[in-house]
Amino acid sequence: MKYWKKMSANERSERIHQALSENIDFNTDASLGYPASRLDEKVFANESLFLKEMPVLQTFIANPNHIGCHTFGTSEFAFRGTQEIEREVLKMIAIDLFKANEEEGFDGYISPGGTEANIQAVWVYRNLFLKQYNALPQEIAIIASEDTHYSIPKASNLLMIDFLPIEVDFNTRAPKTESIRAELKKALSNGKKYFIIVANMGTTMFGSVDNPTLYTQILEEYQLPYQLHIDGAYGGFVYPFSEQENNINFTNPQVSSLTIDAHKMLQAPYGTGIFVCRKGLINNVLTKEAEYVEGLDLTLCGSRSGANAVAVWTILTTYGPHKWYEKISILKMRTNWLCKQLDSLSIAYFREPEMNIVTIQAQYIDEKIAHKYNLVPQKHNQENQWYKIVLMEHVELEHLKDFINEIKALQMQMHS
Repeated sequence: MKYWKKMSANERSERIHQALSENIDFNTDASLGYPASRLDEKVFANESLFLKEMPVLQTFIANPNHIGCHTFGTSEFAFRGTQEIEREVLKMIAIDLFKANEEEGFDGYISPGGTEANIQAVWVYRNLFLKQYNALPQEIAIIASEDTHYSIPKASNLLMIDFLPIEVDFNTRAPKTESIRAELKKALSNGKKYFIIVANMGTTMFGSVDNPTLYTQILEEYQLPYQLHIDGAYGGFVYPFSEQENNINFTNPQVSSLTIDAHKMLQAPYGTGIFVCRKGLINNVLTKEAEYVEGLDLTLCGSRSGANAVAVWTILTTYGPHKWYEKISILKMRTNWLCKQLDSLSIAYFREPEMNIVTIQAQYIDEKIAHKYNLVPQKHNQENQWYKIVLMEHVELEHLKDFINEIKALQMQMHS
């Protein structure tokens, strides 16, 4: 790891205070032109002594606006200090975690969540096909499994390009090759020529990881132009540490971009996603009309809080890659324990090897137990077939033991 390092509390505090000192200070600096200010001090007091010991909260109060993309051209000079913190985070993610080539470079930003980051990717590639291939919107389609996150059909709706959902195997959750071929043939007959592939690194419901080669081999067989985006919003901070020998990263020349959420496994404040892509792609969504923004804008959201970037930076430098690996390993051990108990009870479930989501077939779970333990159903209606358990940090063995014991007691009642 070149950029992702563990730091002491004092080192983290000094780095963030340095960044804030390089930003505009709405309390002391003459700043007449910005439609922004510090948070209202009548509501958000800035005098508390504890804030000096909590640099992330201090950043929240200072209210830096990270509008724009700070890996591309120039950015608003007033917030240069915390923008550099964001660039440091993106290097940790793109170069250290997902193995981007530093010499070739990358672009990206801290987004308000994985939904926007996925839509950003589809927007970039739709515009790429429009600009570089003179494509028509009706000639472009998104391909992704039926288990993919709802942000993908949302992107389809917003950007007015068709979404082709691929059927998955009920038990393995893997996209079916025959479904990819069938959907592709149908799409070609309907005039589709350009394709945006979204492969999952941990689906929301199952934690399943797609093999992107299933898609790319077939598209290359037909010699069709495509761009490949990896949705790692859930699994991005788990899978690379669990399955270290994988090519779902930038060492794979077919991968163009990647989304990862910090507000899931990383436990950053909600509204914290990350989008990274290869150099030469994000310029397809440059908004030239944003002339009052230094460096213009290349993001879907525009203005966003710099405090989120500082929060991600603080979490990553608190752990460092080795302590993070230990944390994920503990969650995997708990997941293994749960799976062993389910096996002993002959309960059918899905678990992607090395991931920390266990999704149980609904027929084995009483609704009262599901409600008591806040299991998440695949569908909130009579057709629900699955309940999922996510082994987050707060889910300890004691919780899992209680859950298993209640299932055992119910089985005994049923057989008595």
